[in-house]
Amino acid sequence: MNTDKKISIIEEISPLIYARVIGYLYMFAFVAGTFPLFVKSKLVVPSDAATTANNIVASETLFRLGIVSNLTMFTVFSFAVLLWYKLLKPVNKSHALLMLVLILLSFPIAMLNELNQVAALLAATDHKYDQMMLFMNLYKHGALIGGIFSGLWLFPLGLLIYKSGFFPKILGVLLMIGCFGYLIRFFQGFLLPGTEGSLWTNPVQVITHIAELLLMLWLLIKGIDVEQWQKSAHESA
Repeated sequence: MNTDKKISIIEEISPLIYARVIGYLYMFAFVAGTFPLFVKSKLVVPSDAATTANNIVASETLFRLGIVSNLTMFTVFSFAVLLWYKLLKPVNKSHALLMLVLILLSFPIAMLNELNQVAALLAATDHKYDQMMLFMNLYKHGALIGGIFSGLWLFPLGLLIYKSGFFPKILGVLLMIGCFGYLIRFFQGFLLPGTEGSLWTNPVQVITHIAELLLMLWLLIKGIDVEQWQKSAHESA
């Protein structure tokens, strides 16, 4: 096999590999991000600090696993977005860079926010219920702040997917709409506390989750239109 044919095969396989790897990283991050929600449902009793503290102390290992699972999710997802940049750069390099910067800004906020959960655990161990609730409240608001960038990055991602030609346009449209799900939740949490916990007060976030789930499934099942990607890559070059 001559060198030109080898290069052609590599170019054809490469974007498909990126798409598949992103899909698997998405799936792993989805599982890792869902587990802490399960932990919360098992241990946290709203408006009952004493019971919550007792549950956390009794299931300390489970609580710590929830923290580790969240940190793992953010770490894994950071690799996924780097591959997204590589995959979508041929469409528009400036938009791809904006997408990358926005989501990377969310990771240090989200990961440092996990320290509030560690502090809540320590306070629960010392039976300092008021302090525990304070740290858990800080954690909730820290997650809302990180959600600003988790939402904003979806808009350039959706725009790039819409313009790409190697993904269905409807995925791009849903992601751009879904961007506002996180932003609405942020404003609800800070301006109308308590309303962010209700699905019916933020139906846009339903679109957000559907869009991200459909994107993950598309990457895993269909992958990418390699021919169209190569065309965009050659045009950008």
